[in-house]
Amino acid sequence: MDSNRSVARRRTLTALAGTAVIAVAVQIPATAGTPTVSESRSGSSSAAQPFDAAADDEYYKDAEGKTGEELKTALNKIISTDATAISYDEVWEALKETDKDPDNAGNVILLYSGASSPADNNGGGEDQWNREHTWAKSHGDFGTATGPGTDVHHLRPTNVKVNSTRGSKDFDEGGEEVEGAPGNFTDGDSFEPRDEVKGDVARMILYMDVRYEGTDDFPDLEANDEVENGSQPLHGKLSVLKKWSEADPPSAFEKNRNEVIFEKVQHNRNPFIDHPEWVNEIYK
Repeated sequence: MDSNRSVARRRTLTALAGTAVIAVAVQIPATAGTPTVSESRSGSSSAAQPFDAAADDEYYKDAEGKTGEELKTALNKIISTDATAISYDEVWEALKETDKDPDNAGNVILLYSGASSPADNNGGGEDQWNREHTWAKSHGDFGTATGPGTDVHHLRPTNVKVNSTRGSKDFDEGGEEVEGAPGNFTDGDSFEPRDEVKGDVARMILYMDVRYEGTDDFPDLEANDEVENGSQPLHGKLSVLKKWSEADPPSAFEKNRNEVIFEKVQHNRNPFIDHPEWVNEIYK
């Protein structure tokens, strides 16, 4: 680990340790059946500062004027350089900050159900939340290894049972409604998230496609237009993900999450949250 990466990692652990103390101090236990959080509640909930136009121009300056594969290559370098990697255990504390309920600082918002759940109600129990790999970790067989297996840009808190239902399926439309997560559907080879997070899911998958290009011993992840990709480093379904990204633009909650990850956790960004128009610039 170089000196810059080491300093960034110490800064990350310090920030996460501090947020854990705050979460415990203000936690308000929730009862069963906590209502879901609508998009109108998904406002900024942390000390992360908005990414203004000047900062955006500076961060993405090397992507200016590019399109297609040239743009993808530039973005890969931007979001990979000096990015901090955390361990899988550290992901627990990171998610308590990145996915904090804006109306209850002691809770996190669960990706698929939209429910607000006590932040410390995490683990392996059926009614607890755990760490969902939106890009299924078996697609490329990277498991929970530091890097793609611990990248908080695609790791989200989800109900354990719902996470199990999703499993390692690709994303597509159709199927039966998922028990415990109204608005989500699944069939034998795919999973469809609720409308409010369809774009979030699409932008997380495409971030992984850009971020992990087969360097540093990581698999070369690629979004494709198939389902049932198995253990190949592929994830679909690209045509559906593109449609979801356009239909569900970045919400205030998603934008704030990007800021928290950038400022306090990994010090890199999901470019498709900052510039959703780049989805169609790269994936034609």
